[in-house]
Amino acid sequence: MDFTDIILEAVAGLVLFLYGVTRLSDSLKRLAGDRMKNILAKSTVNPLAGVLTGTVACTILDSSSVTIIMVIALVNAGALPFDRSLGVIMGANIGTTISSQIFALKLNEYSPVLLAIGFLVYVLAKKRRTRYVGLNLFGIGLVLFGLETIGKAAEPLKDYRPFLDWMTGLETPLAGVGVGAIFTVLIQSSSATLGIIIILASKGLVPLTAGIGIMLGAEIGTCADTLVATLGRSRAAVRAGIFHLLFNLATVALGVLFAAQLAGLAKWLAGGGGNVSRQIANAHVLFNVAGVVLFVGFTPLIARGLTRLIPDREKSPASEPKAKSPSPETQND
Repeated sequence: MDFTDIILEAVAGLVLFLYGVTRLSDSLKRLAGDRMKNILAKSTVNPLAGVLTGTVACTILDSSSVTIIMVIALVNAGALPFDRSLGVIMGANIGTTISSQIFALKLNEYSPVLLAIGFLVYVLAKKRRTRYVGLNLFGIGLVLFGLETIGKAAEPLKDYRPFLDWMTGLETPLAGVGVGAIFTVLIQSSSATLGIIIILASKGLVPLTAGIGIMLGAEIGTCADTLVATLGRSRAAVRAGIFHLLFNLATVALGVLFAAQLAGLAKWLAGGGGNVSRQIANAHVLFNVAGVVLFVGFTPLIARGLTRLIPDREKSPASEPKAKSPSPETQND
């Protein structure tokens, strides 16, 4: 087995995937970024509305990190109250499951068609908005083509016992969580982690329990971006980033405890067959929806707790207006 070829081909596929995600995210932000900011700022009258808004925004922007970073920026600017941002952050976690469902549809073989159409639309279009649509299609094509490349690179590992034994070892939930978190921090994309795991599972290289563990780890690793986005921001923005981390840690802890039940339900929803890639995608949806259902009713309490934990900065005496000294006439009165 030529490991050099496998590694080079897998790295090439990963680079194509990440570049495709970057191009797709950039073009989507240009198409819908300002509109999404307005929607996020205005459509959060209650926690459930916030969840729905976050889900829709993340689905359109195709990135939970981009959505939550946008939320942090709005909170920092005072355009979105901190307590109303919690539902949006939760909803973004649900929105990111859409991409895992798409990956599980095995559309990789159609990636050249999307690449060709996207390129032609971008080159031939005269309107800027239409060119962004072409970039979107091209980005989706690159993402799928990158996944297909990674899958083909990994096919020889089917008969490589050390790799299979390592994957079996990841069926211990905490081991999978650790690998998923580290890998997601390194490549800065939970979607990439899920996409790679789903495509490897479709090749018979990743068992369901290992895939679920890595998926749970990706939920922790994706918090790195949002925590970095809080640096130098207001206390309210910092609270939003900390909430994202604490929420994901709490739900992942529950996911580890109930990993067997989550796997069983995901398998049942997939019809009980051997389509492990579909089962992992289903587990991703079940996990994030269940986490939101469990915690959404407690957002007012969580908001008050985080406000006490990370209070607003007190105004320094120098910034307060000085009291006027009494005039001589006043002193004589």
